[in-house]
Amino acid sequence: QVQLVESGGGLVQAGGSLRLSCAASGNIFSINAMGWYRQAPGKQRELVAGITITSGGTTNYADSVKGRFTISRDNAKNAVSLQMNSLKPEDTAVYYCNAKVGVLRTYDFWGQGTQVTVSS
Repeated sequence: QVQLVESGGGLVQAGGSLRLSCAASGNIFSINAMGWYRQAPGKQRELVAGITITSGGTTNYADSVKGRFTISRDNAKNAVSLQMNSLKPEDTAVYYCNAKVGVLRTYDFWGQGTQVTVSS
């Protein structure tokens, strides 16, 4: 089992910045990758950014956030962060931290979610 606790989020004006953090605990040595997803009202949950933990720290981003968001990891703290710059109203959503665990089969663990609201 992996537990994820998120922090950060809140209300910001368009063009502003926010930073989300996610701390993992429990069976952290089983985590292969971590990332951030978001879900806006009436929409499906979508991947925002991901980073590998076990190899190289490879990152991937949704096209909509490339150049504005940066995901990073702190292996010593078992944490990942998402720096969000140049925020837009369409970035408004609940953001969820995700951890992927497993070798032959991947299991997903989720944080409780944190609200990000960008006003125009």
